[in-house]
Amino acid sequence: MGSHLAVEWQVFFGVFVFIFGLCVGSFLNVCIYRIPLEKSIAFPPSCCPGCGTRLKPLDLIPVISYIFLGGKCRYCQKKISIKYPLVELLTGITWLFIFLRYGLSIETLALIFLFTVLIPILFIDLEHMIIPDGLVLTGLIGGAALFIYHIAVKPFSLYQSSLWYAPLIGVVSASGILLVVALIGLAIYKNDGAMGMGDVKLFLPIGLFLGWKLALLSLFMSVMLGGILSIILLLFKVVDRKSAIPFGPFIILGTFIAANYGIQILNWYFSL
Repeated sequence: MGSHLAVEWQVFFGVFVFIFGLCVGSFLNVCIYRIPLEKSIAFPPSCCPGCGTRLKPLDLIPVISYIFLGGKCRYCQKKISIKYPLVELLTGITWLFIFLRYGLSIETLALIFLFTVLIPILFIDLEHMIIPDGLVLTGLIGGAALFIYHIAVKPFSLYQSSLWYAPLIGVVSASGILLVVALIGLAIYKNDGAMGMGDVKLFLPIGLFLGWKLALLSLFMSVMLGGILSIILLLFKVVDRKSAIPFGPFIILGTFIAANYGIQILNWYFSL
């Protein structure tokens, strides 16, 4: 009876987390659209980017509104980008995945916060090839709060260390490596082909959330994933050697793998 009740509560919380994640994903769409344009994410309220009509609550139901309206604006019939429901679904699924992985815990709360910041960075970097400082700063604030928890309450499990300065090592090591690469690239290629400083700054909050072991694993996974995809794109002539490919999405994907499976990956590696 007890285990059955526990399963029911897990299902309830899982559904709640997923729906809440969808709603937050709707807000992230606003961030993704407005932040590169340097517009306020709070005012004015959501409106159609085509005709400017203020959207009503029924127009803002995550995913369902898009399906119900046939992917078009109710007022001007302009086609709505599939990106909007995809961002909402990605956010909801990411939240649910983390919850199922870590349950009701500080790890779930921390990782949900981190990836809620990283998801808009992913889409902004893909479209505009920039990593907004405001989102990085938001991640740093959350990472600083987690750092205080680690010191004042109890060691954070993902740090894999009871040392109070473990996350600081993560910040210095991962960001430091990318900083050296960026400076070397800048010296060789000038502004053409050099790694952006946004990628360096992105590892500042990641280091605070993951600690040095998982942050370095995240960096390794990012480089591997980026290299593999770049080779595939070159082979199929989708890009050439001079094409710029944003590195931020690979960092975020590598961070997701490290955050959810990094401990198991490291244990497997060191057991060989």
